[in-house]
Amino acid sequence: PKKLFENNLSATKSALEISSKLNLKLIFPSSTSIYGSAKEDVHEDDDSFINPQSPYAECKAEEEILIKKEGLEDSTILRLGTIFGTSPGMRFHTAVNKFCWQASLNQPITVWKTAMHQYRPYLDLNDACKAFIFFLKKQQTNSSTFNLNTANYTVSEILNSIKLNKPDIKIKFVKSKIMNQLSYLVLNKKIKALGFSFEGNLDAGITNTFKWIEGKNN
Repeated sequence: PKKLFENNLSATKSALEISSKLNLKLIFPSSTSIYGSAKEDVHEDDDSFINPQSPYAECKAEEEILIKKEGLEDSTILRLGTIFGTSPGMRFHTAVNKFCWQASLNQPITVWKTAMHQYRPYLDLNDACKAFIFFLKKQQTNSSTFNLNTANYTVSEILNSIKLNKPDIKIKFVKSKIMNQLSYLVLNKKIKALGFSFEGNLDAGITNTFKWIEGKNN
């Protein structure tokens, strides 16, 4: 945690100083992990939903506070859901990509016992890229925060989507404690109201991930 805060907070401070000095637009990639479990649908304009459960999430929340205190004329905070979809530098420690990797190797998919029916926000990588381009081009005179998630899915829904590509997957339930044992539904109405549309699709993203893995293994 100490190294994470030293690195990330100092980098954000530097970005803020440069943006302020040169009057630049700032787009900050935050995370929906700053939220905690919620019975209501989570939206970005109510700070009572903010309850980070990991050092990473705590740091993102601190970075958001720094940005808001700076009071830049044109800054946007995007709270990203968990990324899925293919890229040249694939990461396999997040839920969707990790499950696809395990299934492709005929390994049991490891699921935390309490997480099967928990809702979490997920973000198609193409939607993420499109959103950054959207705000780079957008003329904005005031600062704001937006949830950026294609949809909310449960682990059960993700596994059902994986079964469309690999019907014989095996599930292994584990009891290991995880940092974010949370369930919450994140609204993305605010960004849609600006005219942004989400085009990502979980089934397509998973199918493309299997194709990517198979291509690398050949």
